[in-house]
Amino acid sequence: MAVKGKMLRVHKAKWVGVYQRLREDGDPVYFITFKNAAGRKVWEKVGAKSEGYSPEVAADVRGERVRAARHGGEVKTAKERRRDQLVHDRPLQDIAAAYFASKGAGLKGGKTDRNRWEKHLAPLLASRRVSTLTELDVQKVRAAVASLAPATGWNVLELLRRLCHWGAQHSMAPTLPFTIRMPKRDNERVEYLTVDEARRLDEALASWPSQDAARLLRTAMLTGMRRGELFKLEDRDLDFQHGLILIRSPKGGKSTRVPMSTPVAQLLQQQIIWRNECHPGSSFVFPGREGGQRVECTAARRIKAAAGLPMTFRIFHGLRHHFAVTLANSGRVNLDMIGELLTHKSHAMTRRYAAFLPETTKAAADLAAELLQAKATPATDNLLTFKRGG
Repeated sequence: MAVKGKMLRVHKAKWVGVYQRLREDGDPVYFITFKNAAGRKVWEKVGAKSEGYSPEVAADVRGERVRAARHGGEVKTAKERRRDQLVHDRPLQDIAAAYFASKGAGLKGGKTDRNRWEKHLAPLLASRRVSTLTELDVQKVRAAVASLAPATGWNVLELLRRLCHWGAQHSMAPTLPFTIRMPKRDNERVEYLTVDEARRLDEALASWPSQDAARLLRTAMLTGMRRGELFKLEDRDLDFQHGLILIRSPKGGKSTRVPMSTPVAQLLQQQIIWRNECHPGSSFVFPGREGGQRVECTAARRIKAAAGLPMTFRIFHGLRHHFAVTLANSGRVNLDMIGELLTHKSHAMTRRYAAFLPETTKAAADLAAELLQAKATPATDNLLTFKRGG
């Protein structure tokens, strides 16, 4: 008869190596014992009767352990497997926390990614482990973001894919056993300012009390540089002699140089004079607090409001588009050159501005008509001459 708290063999002949111990409430808990590949005796808790376990189930588990040990396989007890799971199969919330912490303040789009995680992924998957994720879970995420813009849904799914991949790379999770299929992104918006909006923005920048913020936005508008590229800009990146700006590690990956126009050179020189007075010793052209690298520009939102720009206008991103659209509208700069100035890594990214080449595309159409008519006309004339001569 089983005694509370005492380990007793269940049935010596029927279930070899299976033991039980009674809890205070009388519920039997089954254990197994066996020798691992190294010949060491191992004890493992299988589970309680109230949890659906029985001597037969415990014996089956023991049989699997014995077979694995006999053929040289690594035998881990349930406790060891749980320990491994805690280390190598962490919940997504742990992976996300480690991922964002590892990137620090320098993570491109870090604040936006954190918002995507907290708003769209954490409510559904925070406590889930990568090993338990299924395609149905991905479908739930798709459904949750279905009402959002296609690009937003794409970014949420891409963040989930990135977290799973990063967790596997850092031994925090196993490799995801299936591929997350990404939706198409077809809502690329081109934001630009009307003539009146550009005028109002110029007036707001001219009268703004903090001219360092005004110079930052003017530089963005006159160069098409990304916000992060401007925040990282240092004295060593400016070549006033040759009129060049070095963009280190841009979004495309490879460092590149863009031309520095005369108005931009004047803005940057004024900014460096201000910087040396307010943040002596700082190497950043547009420094943040205490002269360190800037991570935000809260004045940009206030300037946008003061200029009466639309709420949907993303000021840094929008000024970059405005730069490209202005060049395209001029009809004097082709798409390849616009792509070079924007440091695009593929021509497809620049194609969105083709719609703003009305004069250029019309001129091309007129030229095509002229050439085709010129080619067709001589043949017609020759045919008429031949008929008259006959």
